[in-house]
Amino acid sequence: MRMKVAQLTCLLIILLPCHPCVANQVDNLNKFIKSRSSKNPPAAQAWAELSVADEKKHSPVYIGPQDGKSKADKINALPGQPAGADFDQYAGYVTVDPKAGRNLFYYFVESPQKSSTKPLLLWLNGGPGCSSLGYGAMEELGPFRVKSDGKTLFRNDYAWNKVANVLFLESPAGVGFSYSDTPSDYKKAGDKSTADDSYTFLLNWLERFPQYKNRDFYISGESYAGHYVPQLAYTILSRNKNTDKTKINLKGVAIGNPWMDDNTNNKGQYDYYWTHALISDETNAGINKNCDFSANTSETCDKYTQEAFSVFRIMDIYNIYGPTCHSNATNNASTGSIKDFDPCSDIYVKAYLNLPEVQKAFHVRNTSWSACNDYEWADAPKNVLPTIKQLIAGGIRVWIYSGDNDGRCPVTANRYSVNALKLPVKTAWRPWYYNKEVGGFVVEYQGLALATVRGAGHEVPSYQPERALALISSFLQGKLPKPT
Repeated sequence: MRMKVAQLTCLLIILLPCHPCVANQVDNLNKFIKSRSSKNPPAAQAWAELSVADEKKHSPVYIGPQDGKSKADKINALPGQPAGADFDQYAGYVTVDPKAGRNLFYYFVESPQKSSTKPLLLWLNGGPGCSSLGYGAMEELGPFRVKSDGKTLFRNDYAWNKVANVLFLESPAGVGFSYSDTPSDYKKAGDKSTADDSYTFLLNWLERFPQYKNRDFYISGESYAGHYVPQLAYTILSRNKNTDKTKINLKGVAIGNPWMDDNTNNKGQYDYYWTHALISDETNAGINKNCDFSANTSETCDKYTQEAFSVFRIMDIYNIYGPTCHSNATNNASTGSIKDFDPCSDIYVKAYLNLPEVQKAFHVRNTSWSACNDYEWADAPKNVLPTIKQLIAGGIRVWIYSGDNDGRCPVTANRYSVNALKLPVKTAWRPWYYNKEVGGFVVEYQGLALATVRGAGHEVPSYQPERALALISSFLQGKLPKPT
């Protein structure tokens, strides 16, 4: 990855319109990218090499007693939830390392109708170091959203538990309610340990909920989950070979607006800025002439990329056509609307998840909850595309989807990444429809589908909940979204 361009991402944190004192996925991703150009960057050992080395060690996986814990984890009702909730929900801790005292928090919502016939879907948010509860569950695809009073909830009519039983995991330890009694664990967090702990979590969780052991299993996520999702999927595939462990019935992965390859993601950003009229012809020409996206570059490159990033003083990189949060968002009596995402939602969610009665309902210890943790990330390959290839070779369904208004992990970057895989095309690029409107576009390759969601930003289900639900429904059914 380029040196000077990567250094500029730290500037972006200052330039972005943001909520007071609320870190987010963009902030954490920017910090991670910046660390690539530091004197001591995260190790970038190939993921396959790390996995092979681990398999040779035959490291034992901790499985703890789980009898009766699912009953204890059941939530009668969340504080402020609307009447008429017709599904079961659970939350609590799963120990992944008793010696270190490392415990991961989960929130699980079953499908309201025929849950026993529907698959299990795990959702992971990115960062690295950001909460799947605060983002995925409370702002995107979960059954409830938080009103502006920070105390009450309203129903998400397009929640993904309509088509699957959905499990949200806060990982690694230190994110959200997840924690470790060994502080040094927070300094060791990285791609490999996150995948290992998530795998250990799943084995223990399936012991707690044994009715899901043989259920079709899918993994989805967004942003830096472009690392988390394929790496966990590969860990499952490789460890399913151990006959003495529960075999997880992994069928597919769906990754939204992912960060998968440092070079293609960065090149894709600047192309997106120019093609969406966010930067001048001169800035675009300067970047293309002076910036090498796979090697160290010059101060001249630095100058032009600063010009490109300056646009985000005045708009949201997550959703370039959306509004930003301009208030302190305190008790403005909004009733909330699923179809009109409130850009101040981060503030409402943080207030809600820090209420003592809410933490009691979630069965967690007293915690100062925040959306993202500030990690020194220990390891990460610069490119997870080889892992994607391994999943395809293993027969795993792979979908990549992009909200087309996202400027941070834009569709241009995903197209560059997918093209680098050099997969044969099965179904040519075409529109897909929902409610007689174009929902986006899709192309199917051998073993992989790439889809866009029209009008969505980085967090696709936040901005286009109906289209997001239609897309994930098609993914779970194993067929492309409707052509008409």
